[in-house]
Amino acid sequence: MSRKPVSADISGQLVFLGTGTSHGVPLIGCGCATCRSADQRNQRTRCAVVFGLPYGNLLIDTPPELRVQLVREGIGVVHALAYTHSHADHLFGLDDVRIFPRYLGYPLPVYCESEVEAAIRRAFAYAFDPAVQDFPAGGVPKLAFQTLDTKPVEILGARVTPIRLKHGPWDILGFRVGDVAYCTDTNGIPAESLARLEGLDTLILDALREEPHVTHFSLDEAIEIARRLAPKRTYFTHLSHRLEHEATRRRLPPGMDVAYDGLRIPLRGISGI
Repeated sequence: MSRKPVSADISGQLVFLGTGTSHGVPLIGCGCATCRSADQRNQRTRCAVVFGLPYGNLLIDTPPELRVQLVREGIGVVHALAYTHSHADHLFGLDDVRIFPRYLGYPLPVYCESEVEAAIRRAFAYAFDPAVQDFPAGGVPKLAFQTLDTKPVEILGARVTPIRLKHGPWDILGFRVGDVAYCTDTNGIPAESLARLEGLDTLILDALREEPHVTHFSLDEAIEIARRLAPKRTYFTHLSHRLEHEATRRRLPPGMDVAYDGLRIPLRGISGI
């Protein structure tokens, strides 16, 4: 097998791999209009994005549909991985990254907080068993952990700024790269994080449903955050089946839109440290 992957060139772009809630859309067993919709923009896999950076592709999170998402979008290689948090819908596709060290020739760099690393080591204990450490690349995930806090870090030639977010009782991360920020799974943005989100070209923000929720912004709450930060463009993600794509986007204020699986947007303002 060739070690050179076939991969789309996404440099200078952000690709939405998944934009759905933890249940995904269609929801299992549901017969609502959104779940039965023929509009492909209502077919939402679990949340992840890829940043096409100067020296490679940075994947944010590994949802359960990761293999399907990467194949669908032609993302043949990932050069680094970063995590927002360790919940199942953002973590449990990790086994699908085991192909990348075969292509890269070295363990995949994984940027995350120490709690996320601990969760990975528990959930994927087989990958760290001494008995498999000599297995060839591709057999088990081979990972090189890099601990994140909220200090900016250079990844693949770009300055990446972790953004502290509240997800109900949990502290998680969003990420700003250049003038684009990705803030999924949140219902609270601390004051110091709001300051880090000023002057954006594009904000990507959690908007689960119409009604309030204990761990996610409602659509109206997300709209208010977008108005406060005033980016040029806002895309809402982590959407449940209660938000039908076209009906929701028609009622949004100017400069705001609903993201969908496969959407590609330009990255702007990228620089190194």
